Amino acid sequence: MPSPTPRERFISALERRPIQGRVPHFELVFFLTMEAFGKVHPSHRSYHQWDQMGDKERQLHRQDMAQLFVDTAERFEHDAIFLHPNPGGLDEIMRLLDCVKDIAGDRYYLMIHGDATYSIPNGDQMVEFSYRMVDDTQGMLGDAQRMVDEALETAQKLREHGALDGFALCADYCLNTGPFLSPSQFSVFVAPFLKRLVAGYRDLGFYVIKHTDGNIMPIVDQLVDANPHALHSIDPQARVDIAEVKRLYGDRVCLIGNVNCGALDTGTDEEVVESVRYALRSGMPGGGYIFSTSNCIYTGMRLERYELMQSIWRAEGNY
Repeated sequence: MPSPTPRERFISALERRPIQGRVPHFELVFFLTMEAFGKVHPSHRSYHQWDQMGDKERQLHRQDMAQLFVDTAERFEHDAIFLHPNPGGLDEIMRLLDCVKDIAGDRYYLMIHGDATYSIPNGDQMVEFSYRMVDDTQGMLGDAQRMVDEALETAQKLREHGALDGFALCADYCLNTGPFLSPSQFSVFVAPFLKRLVAGYRDLGFYVIKHTDGNIMPIVDQLVDANPHALHSIDPQARVDIAEVKRLYGDRVCLIGNVNCGALDTGTDEEVVESVRYALRSGMPGGGYIFSTSNCIYTGMRLERYELMQSIWRAEGNY
């Protein structure tokens, strides 16, 4: 019997089915492509000349991006790839998906950003957003409904196209001290629309990972009730304990995380090793766990620190 592919292992974890061998692993973003491959990460490349490119240039650019995504997954044993498409909307998403499929076939689980719910507003919009919740409640709720409708229309077209496995919902809801919206506000302006979005994606056959940094504990029940396949990133810098989340909700949702990015960046090697081990021993029991950092491998982090993290995972992250 052939060994399962990375994609199949990733899906098994999302479905909380038993896995043999190493715990599945991916990073929402791996930005250190310059250090690893001598290439700027696709999302850091300048797109201001995109409109000047001819068709041949664009296709060469897509192929280079796709190859870099696949090379990253292969070198670092990622089971899934989070794609960052070029400007151009749905057509560009489909073209990039096709390029990755041409290179890797069905080997890797493929996902894109797909959130359509309110996130923490930018600093210059916070006051207006806060007033509008009171002064134009129905308008905000109408916009929330429209955003979900549009996202599901796009998802339907992606389902017809094929190639995509799921969505990572990347609207951040929380700061280190707690959610930007109170739990009661969240239950009005976000939770019903998140639940409808997740249900719509699931009905189309997609998997759904809900990402948010920060202290999710005051709203974690609402996040789980929305029924995503997984929660990412279970943020230890906000004092979210993956062992406690596993105890409370591990029978309902897959957990993804939660090696401390702060330790990876500025901590000691010993702190990195301990964070990795805590994530593994807390997340692994009973399955339904995918190993990753508590955010992403971001620009400025030392590649050697990520490689240290991976060395512990390879040695100790095995069923």
